[in-house]
Amino acid sequence: MSIRAYTRPRKDDRGQAALEFLGWLPVLLLVGLLAVQLGLGAFAAQQAGTAARAAARVAADPDAEMSAQQAAQEAVSGWLADGTDANENDWGDGVTVTVRVEIPSVVPGIDFGPAEKSATMPAD
Repeated sequence: MSIRAYTRPRKDDRGQAALEFLGWLPVLLLVGLLAVQLGLGAFAAQQAGTAARAAARVAADPDAEMSAQQAAQEAVSGWLADGTDANENDWGDGVTVTVRVEIPSVVPGIDFGPAEKSATMPAD
């Protein structure tokens, strides 16, 4: 027997790697989309916290030139501003603002709801 007999590729194995890759491709794409969606959710939550603090500062200042809603929308990234909503709760000595930012969806047809954060500031 020669060594050559063991090094030749078998003809019936041709294309097997390509078929296995095609079988795993949907799983890999789904994992990638879920990773991107997780990042978008974390980013929206961070933006909601920033917007809540900015809106609470404006709502606590009686001389502010804008509303808490405007401050919240200006504090988030432009592509998230349309899905931003701020609600004020004045309790006398201060104000609490709750901001909701819609989490964009990478997966069509699935709604992940809003990210919601609150901030409280003492009244001036």
